[in-house]
Amino acid sequence: MQNLDLKRNNRISLAPMLDWTTRDFRFFARLFNPNVIMYSEMVTTGAILHGDAHRHLDFDVKEQPIVLQLGGSNPQELAQCSKMGEDWGYNEINLNVGCPSDRVQHNKIGACLMAEPELVAECFHQMQKAVSIPVTIKHRIGIDDLQSYEHMLNFVDTVAQAGCQHFIVHARIALLNGLSPKENREIPPLRYDDVYRLKQERPHLTIEINGGIKTVDETLQHLQHVDGVMIGREAYHNPYLLAELAQHFDGQALVNRFDVMQTMLNYMQQRLDEGVPLSLMTRHILGLFQNLPYARKWRQALSGGNAKNLQDVAQALMMMQTALTSSTENTMPMK
Repeated sequence: MQNLDLKRNNRISLAPMLDWTTRDFRFFARLFNPNVIMYSEMVTTGAILHGDAHRHLDFDVKEQPIVLQLGGSNPQELAQCSKMGEDWGYNEINLNVGCPSDRVQHNKIGACLMAEPELVAECFHQMQKAVSIPVTIKHRIGIDDLQSYEHMLNFVDTVAQAGCQHFIVHARIALLNGLSPKENREIPPLRYDDVYRLKQERPHLTIEINGGIKTVDETLQHLQHVDGVMIGREAYHNPYLLAELAQHFDGQALVNRFDVMQTMLNYMQQRLDEGVPLSLMTRHILGLFQNLPYARKWRQALSGGNAKNLQDVAQALMMMQTALTSSTENTMPMK
Protein backbone atom coordinates (compact mmCIF):
# COMPACT_ATOMS: atom_id res chain seq x y z
CA MET A 1 0.00 0.00 0.00
CA GLN A 2 1.17 3.49 -0.79
CA ASN A 3 2.22 5.56 2.21
CA LEU A 4 -0.12 8.49 1.69
CA ASP A 5 -0.56 11.42 4.04
CA LEU A 6 -4.26 11.76 4.87
CA LYS A 7 -3.61 14.13 7.77
CA ARG A 8 -2.08 17.08 5.93
CA ASN A 9 -3.31 20.57 6.77
CA ASN A 10 -6.34 21.80 4.85
CA ARG A 11 -7.65 18.32 4.16
CA ILE A 12 -10.16 18.41 1.29
CA SER A 13 -12.31 15.37 0.64
CA LEU A 14 -15.06 14.20 -1.71
CA ALA A 15 -18.10 13.02 0.23
CA PRO A 16 -19.41 9.45 0.04
CA MET A 17 -22.64 9.50 -1.97
CA LEU A 18 -24.75 6.42 -2.62
CA ASP A 19 -25.01 5.58 -6.33
CA TRP A 20 -22.81 8.57 -7.18
CA THR A 21 -19.27 8.09 -5.87
CA THR A 22 -18.84 4.80 -7.69
CA ARG A 23 -15.40 3.69 -8.81
CA ASP A 24 -16.07 5.17 -12.26
CA PHE A 25 -16.88 8.62 -10.90
CA ARG A 26 -13.93 8.46 -8.50
CA PHE A 27 -11.55 7.74 -11.38
CA PHE A 28 -13.05 10.67 -13.30
CA ALA A 29 -12.83 12.99 -10.29
CA ARG A 30 -9.21 12.04 -9.63
CA LEU A 31 -8.26 13.43 -13.04
CA PHE A 32 -9.13 16.91 -11.79
CA ASN A 33 -7.32 16.79 -8.47
CA PRO A 34 -4.40 14.52 -7.46
CA ASN A 35 -4.74 15.06 -3.71
CA VAL A 36 -8.42 15.27 -2.79
CA ILE A 37 -9.40 12.42 -0.46
CA MET A 38 -11.83 10.06 -2.19
CA TYR A 39 -14.56 8.17 -0.32
CA SER A 40 -16.33 5.07 -1.49
CA GLU A 41 -20.07 4.87 -1.46
CA MET A 42 -21.30 3.56 1.86
CA VAL A 43 -21.00 -0.24 1.79
CA THR A 44 -22.86 -2.26 4.39
CA THR A 45 -21.10 -5.02 6.25
CA GLY A 46 -23.72 -7.46 5.03
CA ALA A 47 -23.03 -6.62 1.39
CA ILE A 48 -19.34 -7.32 1.90
CA LEU A 49 -19.61 -10.43 4.05
CA HIS A 50 -22.55 -12.07 2.29
CA GLY A 51 -22.42 -10.54 -1.19
CA ASP A 52 -19.90 -9.84 -3.93
CA ALA A 53 -16.95 -8.33 -2.04
CA HIS A 54 -15.01 -7.63 -5.24
CA ARG A 55 -17.87 -5.60 -6.70
CA HIS A 56 -18.12 -3.50 -3.56
CA LEU A 57 -14.44 -3.12 -2.71
CA ASP A 58 -12.48 -3.07 -5.98
CA PHE A 59 -10.98 0.25 -7.06
CA ASP A 60 -8.30 1.54 -9.39
CA VAL A 61 -5.00 2.36 -7.68
CA LYS A 62 -5.15 5.79 -9.32
CA GLU A 63 -8.09 6.61 -7.04
CA GLN A 64 -5.85 6.73 -3.97
CA PRO A 65 -5.88 8.27 -1.44
CA ILE A 66 -9.23 6.58 -0.82
CA VAL A 67 -11.38 5.88 2.23
CA LEU A 68 -13.76 2.93 2.59
CA GLN A 69 -17.00 4.00 4.26
CA LEU A 70 -18.79 1.20 6.08
CA GLY A 71 -22.37 0.98 7.23
CA GLY A 72 -23.24 -1.28 10.13
CA SER A 73 -23.61 -1.57 13.89
CA ASN A 74 -22.21 -4.99 14.73
CA PRO A 75 -18.73 -4.36 16.16
CA GLN A 76 -17.32 -7.73 15.13
CA GLU A 77 -18.65 -7.51 11.57
CA LEU A 78 -17.36 -3.95 11.25
CA ALA A 79 -13.95 -5.08 12.49
CA GLN A 80 -13.88 -7.90 9.95
CA CYS A 81 -14.83 -5.59 7.08
CA SER A 82 -12.32 -2.97 8.23
CA LYS A 83 -9.57 -5.57 8.02
CA MET A 84 -10.75 -6.58 4.55
CA GLY A 85 -10.68 -2.93 3.51
CA GLU A 86 -7.13 -2.51 4.75
CA ASP A 87 -6.03 -5.68 2.95
CA TRP A 88 -7.78 -4.43 -0.20
CA GLY A 89 -5.60 -1.31 -0.18
CA TYR A 90 -7.82 1.39 1.30
CA ASN A 91 -5.96 4.12 3.15
CA GLU A 92 -8.56 4.76 5.83
CA ILE A 93 -11.85 3.34 7.13
CA ASN A 94 -14.89 5.48 7.98
CA LEU A 95 -18.04 4.53 9.87
CA ASN A 96 -21.29 6.06 8.61
CA VAL A 97 -23.32 7.64 11.41
CA GLY A 98 -25.00 10.19 9.16
CA CYS A 99 -27.11 8.54 6.46
CA PRO A 100 -30.83 9.26 7.03
CA SER A 101 -32.19 6.64 4.61
CA ASP A 102 -35.20 4.60 5.78
CA ARG A 103 -33.72 1.40 4.40
CA VAL A 104 -30.63 1.67 6.56
CA GLN A 105 -32.42 2.79 9.72
CA HIS A 106 -34.25 -0.52 9.87
CA ASN A 107 -30.88 -2.28 10.02
CA LYS A 108 -29.49 0.15 12.61
CA ILE A 109 -27.15 1.83 10.16
CA GLY A 110 -26.38 5.52 9.69
CA ALA A 111 -27.72 8.57 11.51
CA CYS A 112 -29.95 6.59 13.89
CA LEU A 113 -26.76 5.46 15.64
CA MET A 114 -26.30 8.97 17.05
CA ALA A 115 -28.85 7.88 19.67
CA GLU A 116 -26.44 5.12 20.77
CA PRO A 117 -23.01 6.72 21.31
CA GLU A 118 -21.80 3.84 23.49
CA LEU A 119 -22.48 1.36 20.67
CA VAL A 120 -20.66 3.60 18.18
CA ALA A 121 -17.73 3.82 20.61
CA GLU A 122 -17.57 0.03 20.80
CA CYS A 123 -17.79 -0.24 17.00
CA PHE A 124 -14.93 2.21 16.63
CA HIS A 125 -12.84 0.39 19.24
CA GLN A 126 -13.18 -2.97 17.49
CA MET A 127 -12.60 -1.47 14.05
CA GLN A 128 -9.45 0.38 15.07
CA LYS A 129 -8.14 -2.66 16.92
CA ALA A 130 -8.45 -4.70 13.72
CA VAL A 131 -6.43 -2.39 11.46
CA SER A 132 -3.27 -0.28 11.41
CA ILE A 133 -4.79 2.47 9.23
CA PRO A 134 -6.91 5.33 10.63
CA VAL A 135 -10.59 4.84 11.46
CA THR A 136 -12.86 7.91 11.44
CA ILE A 137 -16.51 8.72 12.15
CA LYS A 138 -18.88 10.71 9.91
CA HIS A 139 -22.01 11.95 11.68
CA ARG A 140 -24.72 14.61 11.80
CA ILE A 141 -24.98 17.43 14.32
CA GLY A 142 -28.11 15.76 15.67
CA ILE A 143 -31.23 13.70 14.99
CA ASP A 144 -34.91 13.99 15.89
CA ASP A 145 -35.17 14.93 19.58
CA LEU A 146 -31.38 14.93 20.00
CA GLN A 147 -30.82 18.25 18.26
CA SER A 148 -28.86 20.37 20.71
CA TYR A 149 -25.16 21.12 20.59
CA GLU A 150 -24.85 19.38 23.98
CA HIS A 151 -26.27 16.16 22.52
CA MET A 152 -23.69 16.25 19.72
CA LEU A 153 -20.89 17.02 22.16
CA ASN A 154 -21.88 14.06 24.32
CA PHE A 155 -21.83 11.81 21.24
CA VAL A 156 -18.38 13.03 20.18
CA ASP A 157 -16.93 12.84 23.69
CA THR A 158 -18.23 9.29 24.17
CA VAL A 159 -16.71 8.07 20.92
CA ALA A 160 -13.50 10.03 21.53
CA GLN A 161 -13.07 8.24 24.86
CA ALA A 162 -12.80 5.02 22.84
CA GLY A 163 -9.84 6.55 20.98
CA CYS A 164 -11.41 8.24 17.95
CA GLN A 165 -9.57 11.44 17.05
CA HIS A 166 -11.15 12.33 13.71
CA PHE A 167 -14.78 13.33 13.10
CA ILE A 168 -16.43 14.48 9.87
CA VAL A 169 -19.53 16.49 10.78
CA HIS A 170 -22.47 17.10 8.45
CA ALA A 171 -23.72 20.44 9.73
CA ARG A 172 -27.42 19.56 9.55
CA ILE A 173 -29.63 17.54 11.85
CA ALA A 174 -31.47 14.57 10.34
CA LEU A 175 -35.20 14.22 11.00
CA LEU A 176 -35.56 10.48 10.65
CA ASN A 177 -39.31 10.51 11.30
CA GLY A 178 -40.83 12.94 8.85
CA LEU A 179 -38.33 13.84 6.12
CA SER A 180 -37.07 11.85 3.16
CA PRO A 181 -33.32 11.40 2.63
CA LYS A 182 -33.45 14.10 -0.09
CA GLU A 183 -35.32 16.48 2.23
CA ASN A 184 -32.79 15.75 4.99
CA ARG A 185 -30.07 17.04 2.66
CA GLU A 186 -31.89 20.31 2.04
CA ILE A 187 -34.54 21.28 4.61
CA PRO A 188 -32.85 21.26 8.04
CA PRO A 189 -30.85 24.49 8.26
CA LEU A 190 -27.10 24.38 8.18
CA ARG A 191 -25.54 25.07 11.58
CA TYR A 192 -21.91 25.64 10.76
CA ASP A 193 -21.36 27.45 14.05
CA ASP A 194 -21.99 24.22 15.97
CA VAL A 195 -19.14 22.55 14.09
CA TYR A 196 -16.86 25.54 14.65
CA ARG A 197 -17.69 25.44 18.35
CA LEU A 198 -16.91 21.73 18.51
CA LYS A 199 -13.43 22.38 17.15
CA GLN A 200 -12.95 25.32 19.50
CA GLU A 201 -13.96 23.31 22.56
CA ARG A 202 -12.18 20.11 21.50
CA PRO A 203 -9.04 21.48 19.80
CA HIS A 204 -7.17 18.17 20.16
CA LEU A 205 -9.65 16.45 17.80
CA THR A 206 -9.51 16.61 14.01
CA ILE A 207 -12.79 18.11 12.84
CA GLU A 208 -13.94 18.26 9.22
CA ILE A 209 -17.08 20.04 8.08
CA ASN A 210 -19.59 18.87 5.47
CA GLY A 211 -22.84 20.23 4.06
CA GLY A 212 -23.78 22.75 1.38
CA ILE A 213 -20.22 23.81 0.48
CA LYS A 214 -19.98 24.91 -3.15
CA THR A 215 -16.98 27.17 -3.83
CA VAL A 216 -13.28 27.65 -3.15
CA ASP A 217 -14.08 30.81 -1.19
CA GLU A 218 -16.53 28.96 1.06
CA THR A 219 -13.91 26.26 1.59
CA LEU A 220 -11.36 28.86 2.66
CA GLN A 221 -13.82 30.42 5.06
CA HIS A 222 -14.53 27.10 6.76
CA LEU A 223 -10.84 26.29 7.06
CA GLN A 224 -10.42 29.32 9.30
CA HIS A 225 -12.40 27.35 11.90
CA VAL A 226 -11.92 23.60 11.26
CA ASP A 227 -9.30 21.15 10.02
CA GLY A 228 -10.87 20.03 6.78
CA VAL A 229 -13.73 20.42 4.32
CA MET A 230 -15.76 17.67 2.70
CA ILE A 231 -17.56 18.62 -0.52
CA GLY A 232 -20.42 16.55 -1.89
CA ARG A 233 -22.96 17.16 -4.60
CA GLU A 234 -21.43 20.34 -5.96
CA ALA A 235 -18.27 18.43 -6.91
CA TYR A 236 -20.39 15.80 -8.64
CA HIS A 237 -22.41 18.29 -10.68
CA ASN A 238 -19.40 20.55 -11.32
CA PRO A 239 -16.23 18.41 -11.10
CA TYR A 240 -14.09 21.31 -12.33
CA LEU A 241 -14.42 22.67 -8.80
CA LEU A 242 -11.94 19.95 -7.84
CA ALA A 243 -9.44 21.41 -10.30
CA GLU A 244 -9.94 24.87 -8.85
CA LEU A 245 -9.30 23.48 -5.36
CA ALA A 246 -6.12 21.77 -6.59
CA GLN A 247 -4.93 25.04 -8.08
CA HIS A 248 -5.48 26.93 -4.84
CA PHE A 249 -4.23 24.39 -2.29
CA ASP A 250 -1.60 22.48 -4.23
CA GLY A 251 -0.43 24.95 -6.86
CA GLN A 252 -1.57 22.64 -9.65
CA ALA A 253 -2.15 24.08 -13.10
CA LEU A 254 -5.82 23.92 -14.06
CA VAL A 255 -6.43 20.77 -16.08
CA ASN A 256 -7.84 20.88 -19.58
CA ARG A 257 -11.29 19.31 -19.81
CA PHE A 258 -10.53 17.75 -23.17
CA ASP A 259 -7.34 16.16 -21.85
CA VAL A 260 -9.37 14.74 -18.98
CA MET A 261 -11.81 13.19 -21.42
CA GLN A 262 -9.08 11.65 -23.57
CA THR A 263 -7.84 9.80 -20.48
CA MET A 264 -11.42 8.98 -19.55
CA LEU A 265 -12.16 7.52 -22.99
CA ASN A 266 -9.30 5.06 -22.58
CA TYR A 267 -10.57 4.14 -19.12
CA MET A 268 -14.12 3.69 -20.40
CA GLN A 269 -12.87 1.33 -23.10
CA GLN A 270 -11.19 -0.81 -20.45
CA ARG A 271 -14.39 -0.90 -18.40
CA LEU A 272 -16.46 -1.77 -21.48
CA ASP A 273 -14.10 -4.67 -22.09
CA GLU A 274 -14.88 -5.78 -18.52
CA GLY A 275 -18.60 -5.79 -19.33
CA VAL A 276 -19.60 -2.52 -17.65
CA PRO A 277 -22.52 -0.84 -19.50
CA LEU A 278 -21.63 2.50 -21.08
CA SER A 279 -24.62 4.24 -19.49
CA LEU A 280 -23.27 3.50 -16.00
CA MET A 281 -20.19 5.56 -16.88
CA THR A 282 -21.61 8.39 -19.00
CA ARG A 283 -23.99 9.47 -16.22
CA HIS A 284 -20.97 10.41 -14.12
CA ILE A 285 -19.42 12.78 -16.68
CA LEU A 286 -22.46 14.94 -17.46
CA GLY A 287 -21.08 17.80 -15.38
CA LEU A 288 -17.80 18.11 -17.30
CA PHE A 289 -18.75 21.40 -18.96
CA GLN A 290 -20.92 22.81 -16.16
CA ASN A 291 -21.08 26.63 -16.22
CA LEU A 292 -19.72 26.77 -19.80
CA PRO A 293 -21.64 27.50 -23.03
CA TYR A 294 -23.22 24.43 -24.66
CA ALA A 295 -23.06 22.40 -21.44
CA ARG A 296 -26.67 21.40 -22.03
CA LYS A 297 -25.80 20.00 -25.47
CA TRP A 298 -23.13 17.82 -23.84
CA ARG A 299 -25.62 16.49 -21.32
CA GLN A 300 -28.21 15.84 -24.00
CA ALA A 301 -25.71 13.99 -26.18
CA LEU A 302 -24.89 11.56 -23.39
CA SER A 303 -28.30 11.18 -21.74
CA GLY A 304 -31.40 9.17 -22.51
CA GLY A 305 -29.57 6.44 -24.39
CA ASN A 306 -28.23 8.88 -26.99
CA ALA A 307 -24.66 7.63 -26.45
CA LYS A 308 -24.92 4.04 -27.65
CA ASN A 309 -21.19 3.41 -27.94
CA LEU A 310 -17.86 5.02 -27.18
CA GLN A 311 -17.73 6.59 -30.64
CA ASP A 312 -20.84 8.57 -29.76
CA VAL A 313 -19.07 9.93 -26.69
CA ALA A 314 -16.02 10.86 -28.76
CA GLN A 315 -18.22 12.63 -31.30
CA ALA A 316 -19.97 14.57 -28.54
CA LEU A 317 -16.55 15.64 -27.28
CA MET A 318 -15.56 16.85 -30.75
CA MET A 319 -18.86 18.74 -30.98
CA MET A 320 -18.08 20.53 -27.72
CA GLN A 321 -14.53 21.35 -28.78
CA THR A 322 -15.77 22.89 -32.04
CA ALA A 323 -18.59 24.79 -30.31
CA LEU A 324 -16.42 26.19 -27.54
CA THR A 325 -13.63 27.15 -29.94
CA SER A 326 -16.12 29.01 -32.13
CA SER A 327 -17.65 30.67 -29.07
CA THR A 328 -14.24 31.86 -27.90
CA GLU A 329 -13.32 33.22 -31.32
CA ASN A 330 -16.63 35.08 -31.62
CA THR A 331 -16.14 36.80 -28.26
CA MET A 332 -12.54 37.90 -28.89
CA PRO A 333 -12.14 41.71 -29.05
CA MET A 334 -11.66 43.24 -32.48
CA LYS A 335 -8.10 44.36 -33.25
